[in-house]
Amino acid sequence: MKLKHFEVTPACGAVHQILSRVGDKWTVLVVNYLGAGSMRFNELKRSIDGISQKMLTSTLRGLERDGFVTRTVFPTIPPRVDYELTDLGRDLLVPVRNLADFAIQNETRIANARASFDSANKATEITPPFAQAAE
Repeated sequence: MKLKHFEVTPACGAVHQILSRVGDKWTVLVVNYLGAGSMRFNELKRSIDGISQKMLTSTLRGLERDGFVTRTVFPTIPPRVDYELTDLGRDLLVPVRNLADFAIQNETRIANARASFDSANKATEITPPFAQAAE
């Protein structure tokens, strides 16, 4: 596949903003889980290993602000809040899942490349000055 010439344009700012949103640690997981359907906050929290309440709240707010997620509050006691992907959020699932497929399909190749790089660069690593002082 031959790539066309890359040119910096004002659209690069939009690309940067979206990549910043999608490229954070939790967004891809939240979008992926919501791809199966609407979920309550605590369902999401239980599903995503290691995410704090504060980080999940922040991630959901950012996704809602960007138009990827809707938040619906039901007037029950206690209030019930559901999160669901919008049409835009479902469109985002396509490249997110393609990226996940790429990572899974190339996991071994990437691990081998890292190991090769690390072994080739071991000889050029600089010894930290504190290690020398301890000797």
